[in-house]
Amino acid sequence: MANRPTKPKRPVPRKPATTGAPNVIVDFIFDGGELFIAVENIGDAPALKVKTTFSEPIRGVMGTVNINSMALFKNIEFLAPHKSITTFLDTSAAYFARSEPCKIAVRIAYRDGANKPLQTTLHHDLGIYADIGYLHRDRKLT
Repeated sequence: MANRPTKPKRPVPRKPATTGAPNVIVDFIFDGGELFIAVENIGDAPALKVKTTFSEPIRGVMGTVNINSMALFKNIEFLAPHKSITTFLDTSAAYFARSEPCKIAVRIAYRDGANKPLQTTLHHDLGIYADIGYLHRDRKLT
């Protein structure tokens, strides 16, 4: 048998690295009596210049931290698809004992890869966590 010339392989078209759009949310997480705030891109493309604005002033970590002024909520230059950044807010007991706000609107503004501005506003009611029972865990704040 003679060797037959092989056809040159066609390059396989590649999908763009990112398809879809970014979709950034801010969520409050209750875990065993502790409250956390997460900024998460649940979309399939990076989010750029993410800025978060809370409708109410929020104090965390036993009342010592002004959450609204944290760099995390002022500007995230790049938030990868399906990436979450989470920070400790406070224990639920301390948060509710200080009468911190329960009903909070969170406005999230960001840009997609084409520099198109996007925004959303989410409404949270932290009061749903006020009467949830939990077991205390020994943790130290750092």
